Amino acid sequence: MTASTETNYLPDDLGRALLIGRVWRKTPRYEGPSVVAVRNGDVFDITASAPTTADLFERDDAVDVARNAPGERLGTAAELIAASLAADPAAPVYLLAPCDVQPIKACGVTFAVSLIERVIEEQAGGDPAKADEVRQTIATLIGADLSKIEPGSEAAARLKEELERRGAWSQYMEVGIGPDAEVFSKSQPMSSVGFGDDVGLLAASTWNNPEPEIVLAVNSKGTVVGATLGNDVNLRDIEGRSALLLGKCKDNNGSCAIGPFVRLFDGEFTLDSVRRASVALRVEGIDDGFLLEGVSHMSEISRDPADLVAQTCGRHHQYPDGFMLFLGTMFSPIKDRDAKGGGFTHHLGDIVTISTPQLGALRNTVQLCTEITPWTFGVRALYANLAARGLLGSGAQ
Repeated sequence: MTASTETNYLPDDLGRALLIGRVWRKTPRYEGPSVVAVRNGDVFDITASAPTTADLFERDDAVDVARNAPGERLGTAAELIAASLAADPAAPVYLLAPCDVQPIKACGVTFAVSLIERVIEEQAGGDPAKADEVRQTIATLIGADLSKIEPGSEAAARLKEELERRGAWSQYMEVGIGPDAEVFSKSQPMSSVGFGDDVGLLAASTWNNPEPEIVLAVNSKGTVVGATLGNDVNLRDIEGRSALLLGKCKDNNGSCAIGPFVRLFDGEFTLDSVRRASVALRVEGIDDGFLLEGVSHMSEISRDPADLVAQTCGRHHQYPDGFMLFLGTMFSPIKDRDAKGGGFTHHLGDIVTISTPQLGALRNTVQLCTEITPWTFGVRALYANLAARGLLGSGAQ
């Protein structure tokens, strides 16, 4: 994506896309979050029919509600994108993350390329200066195209046995090609930031990167109802020191961005559309003119999205409010930025854009998690706000 006009952040088939989002509204009567539907490029507040997106995603008639529920027109999607890019807290309406009370889960090491980079982080002990040397050593030791290994297969078991013999097996290999996927809690309900917001890094981290991913919206029955884009902000040095620091690495203020909208599955856009998608990443350095671009293809994922959903929920684990599921990334940028052999790390002020044609684009700016807007509006605040507006119980089924 090279231009910055508002329409570049929306699906290329906007007229056919059935989009669900959340906005913050300020009106003479109230201030608070609203659920919106985008119909042929126009934005409608449908909170009276669906007070939360979790409520909407539970409904058997969610597509019909999104298309036809009465609601106040708030303008066009392009105007909403523009307001969110302006980052003006006094604006009468701007985008929030399109999820609310759903837990946010994430799958890791679902692409062969990211698997190798996780092993490198581990072997380098979180030191980016050692990464290039370790990368070459690992490539020599493995000597196999891991993208052709089916996780949990007999071939994967044989490779594990051989790598253990060589002393090259890793906990990341275990979840990358073993029978069990890595599924972790990325973020808390209501904590995700949305389109145009700042994302946050810990000040202690000196080796970090964006993780551009497709995120599935799943209801309490385990049905995937739609998809959106996400940035699973990653601190490579902290996770590299110890995988037991995953929580510190992954869950911080502003460390999870989702948006701009959830595109509901219908006859035109389905889970097969996700399987065919290509996800682009663009990082623009404001202070140094650095540019990083790349594209990953969901066709190269090691585990099918439906399998990742099944490993997340079922008889073994229920999610009564549904959940959002990051599907993993093949991006672990290694392009040198500050020094030869030093690889990539963020600078404050970086603009990160994640895009795919049928979902639009998610844009955020990188800052320290201690310096961005604190997270104060949680689940209790949401329900208190909805109650004060007389909206509780209006959309649940």
